[in-house]
Amino acid sequence: MPRSFTPKVVTANDLLLGHVVYLTADDRWSGDLAEAEVLIDEAHAQIRLLDADAQVTRVTGVYLADMRDTPDGPQPTHFREAFRANGPSNYPHGKQEVL
Repeated sequence: MPRSFTPKVVTANDLLLGHVVYLTADDRWSGDLAEAEVLIDEAHAQIRLLDADAQVTRVTGVYLADMRDTPDGPQPTHFREAFRANGPSNYPHGKQEVL
């Protein structure tokens, strides 16, 4: 039996900066997970993924990441995505400076 579709966001890495970015509903790339478009329909998610994957001069490594849709915005369901959302962990810089 196939698994039911769970909420997802489109994520990738910015080609110029290498930072983790998320696709927003208004077709921008944002480093803030709270701005990401939460996709709850599998067909729509696949279309958004294809559109994002075509942006080869802007991002790389595009994929759909599982999330929980909460009142505070999307929250990662897997430690990998929580790690990516918080930025590098070797020393405080970038996103971790504000945590």
